[in-house]
Amino acid sequence: MAKGFRFSLERVLDYRRQQEDQARMLVARALAAHRAQQAEADGLRHALDRHMASLYGGAQVTENDLWLWRRYRVRLEEDLALAERTLMQRGRELTQARQELVARARDRKLLERLRAGKERDFHARENQKEQRESDEMATLRYGHEAV
Repeated sequence: MAKGFRFSLERVLDYRRQQEDQARMLVARALAAHRAQQAEADGLRHALDRHMASLYGGAQVTENDLWLWRRYRVRLEEDLALAERTLMQRGRELTQARQELVARARDRKLLERLRAGKERDFHARENQKEQRESDEMATLRYGHEAV
């Protein structure tokens, strides 16, 4: 009976699969962080829009109220600018994580193609060896009957 196929770089392939899984988890974390930051920035935009609309609410506005309104508006604008910068950073991190995932997947696929080719060659050699043995047995059997 023929022995089974054994790929000499199987441990390396397992390691590459593990790296790809880790990269996939990093992409998931980066995507979650990006979405959370997007939600925060959207919330600040809506708060700023509501605040801008509140000035024209029709109520009597004093000078102190106007000062407080301006200070709050400036703070919302600063918070929104900070949130948008953070969102850009999260976007860059997400892009980098995706690129890393693509590179690791490429490395894994390369080894898997190598493994598939070696396995195909192994089975072809095994089939040839089996065919030779079968031909030799048939030759011996029929050659012996002819004598």
